Amino acid sequence: MMESRPGKVAVFEQFAADGMKYMFGNPGTVEQGLLDAGREFDLDYILALQESVAVGMADGYARATQRPALVQLHTGVGLGNGIGMLYQALRGGSPLVVIAGDAGIRYDAMDAQMAVDLVAMAEPVTKFATRVVDPGSVLRVLRRAVKIAMTPPRGPVFVGLPADVLDELTAEPVVPSSIPSTRVLPEPSLVAAAATRLLAGPRRLILMGDGVALSGAQRELTSVAEALGAEVWGVNSSEVNFDTTHPLYGGGLGHMFGAASARVVQEADSVLIVGTYVFPEVFPSLASPFKPGAQLVHIDLDSYEIAKNFPVDLGIVADPKLTLGAIAKELQRRLPAVPAPAGTVTAVPAVAEPPSSDIDDSVLERFVRRLGERAPEDLVLFDEALTASPPLARHLPPRHPGRFFQTRGGSLGVGIPGALGIKLARPELPVVAFTGDGGSMYTIQALWTAARYGIGAKFVICNNRRYRLLDQNIDQYWSELDIPRHQYPDAFDLSSPDIGFTELAGALGVPGRRVTRLYEVDGAIEAMLAHDGPFLVDLVIE
Repeated sequence: MMESRPGKVAVFEQFAADGMKYMFGNPGTVEQGLLDAGREFDLDYILALQESVAVGMADGYARATQRPALVQLHTGVGLGNGIGMLYQALRGGSPLVVIAGDAGIRYDAMDAQMAVDLVAMAEPVTKFATRVVDPGSVLRVLRRAVKIAMTPPRGPVFVGLPADVLDELTAEPVVPSSIPSTRVLPEPSLVAAAATRLLAGPRRLILMGDGVALSGAQRELTSVAEALGAEVWGVNSSEVNFDTTHPLYGGGLGHMFGAASARVVQEADSVLIVGTYVFPEVFPSLASPFKPGAQLVHIDLDSYEIAKNFPVDLGIVADPKLTLGAIAKELQRRLPAVPAPAGTVTAVPAVAEPPSSDIDDSVLERFVRRLGERAPEDLVLFDEALTASPPLARHLPPRHPGRFFQTRGGSLGVGIPGALGIKLARPELPVVAFTGDGGSMYTIQALWTAARYGIGAKFVICNNRRYRLLDQNIDQYWSELDIPRHQYPDAFDLSSPDIGFTELAGALGVPGRRVTRLYEVDGAIEAMLAHDGPFLVDLVIE
């Protein structure tokens, strides 16, 4: 037994044992005792001006480190502000450990100011939610939360910490949280069965997601794709799961309408689904988009996702890296003439390069192309500007694990705080985030945090003065219902009054530059890359 000390002290000992370096948060009265106790520990508190920023930063940090990230929210009001970003973390599998305080168990019957059922609020957007009710189990509960957050399928967890429980003494020992290994390999007969099904018919397809990156299975996936001669498409793929310049890379499936996925998969004789759920659209197909008789093999560590919506012929709950490696060897045994291991195929650009002349460039096209020419090789890119993504894919194609991150889960505003979290995790790497004018305004307060702590990420606002993605989505909606095109709803317009992003950034302590003309692009890129600290470019693209 350890010497007794208050629970609010013991929790910081536990955080240290689990290697947590940062606490992302926004303080409140019921957490004041906890935060005061934390001043004596080597844990940096990263102050955000709004809770969604704290969660977004933690999400980026967890994605870059593949480690749990600690978030402190202020009781029910703070948890409410962070729920949108917690949904993003849940859909993306980010291992966040979220804590929030309340006045105390002794006040439960009073229904007083800020009284709320925190666990009930958190449950829909977390993998696990609980509240500590006894001082003798504070650390036990925290360790359980870390274990659950880090065990695939990973995801955010929530622990409510009542102030009076933390004020009580506890003699709980401090030990690192136990994370079970999920590096499991299927038995040989299942590997053989998977290979047999994947070789069915000449038209073969692979659908991949972020479970590949989590497992570190990029090389093994490439070996399988090359052995099968299968085109590889991203599904809920927001990290580098496959080199996008590889000749077999097909692209990313849409996130909005099921018809887009159906066009890609409907002719395949065999389909390998790995590290993802199918399908992630907002309006998915209710009928199976797969060809009748197609052989479907699904590999994932999340058993819930296998055959969740459509039947598969073989579902394997196992580690993607080990399983794909075994399948690749089996395919190469059966097909000895197949060119060998990953990396031997010469990569070619997935999208044709534009002509060398840039006279007809748009501001966005020129900016991204010139950035691709001048940026360091180890540039890390965060892409939240989805309607501006095609130039990024052309000139800054995702190739190397840990160097590309994209928004996921549908929550706007993750670009700026996500890039800050990544930069904290990898301070030696240059980090640039592209976001939209609409999305950036959800979390523009994050610039203040960047300036306060000198977090040198760079930010590019793709400013088209509207919610352009909604224009594209309603075009599809009108088309499907045979509604004649007409003027877009006024609610999609952000042009009046015009948002002064450089002025906003300056007021929050971050220098910036506005680009409206082609001749301004080079100077802005030079200034952005040369600046020692955070920097913002307001790129007016329409």
